[in-house]
Amino acid sequence: MADLIQHTASLMVELGTGPDILDITGELDRIVRESGIREGTLAAAVVGSTGSLTTIEYEPGVVADLKDAIERLAPRGEVYAHEEAWHDGNGHSHVQAALLGPSLHLPVREGCLRLGTWQQVVVINHDNCARRRPIEVTVSGIS
Repeated sequence: MADLIQHTASLMVELGTGPDILDITGELDRIVRESGIREGTLAAAVVGSTGSLTTIEYEPGVVADLKDAIERLAPRGEVYAHEEAWHDGNGHSHVQAALLGPSLHLPVREGCLRLGTWQQVVVINHDNCARRRPIEVTVSGIS
């Protein structure tokens, strides 16, 4: 029986004012390769309450559509209780990030992330200022 292996890594990404969307698929693929794990799962989480992770087809049209949809979900300029407390203008950022979620679990098969042909992993900054965001990654499985 094969032993379970766990490999951890951190990424640091620079993102502009939200919603800003960055493809991190290549970095996650690199982490999977470095882990030596052939069959298992990758878990990734963005650190911060105004960031999220999801998958999309990373092409300009879909990126623009997602940005528009995010703005419709929790528009900036509305009144948010968070802003009444903190006066920082980013209540929408917290709501947007919470609706999309901070983490993903993805299958690892034959030493690679198992994604669709047109599916990429993206990190999103929802905040009203640029952010440097850490992403914590754990790959678990067998070699």
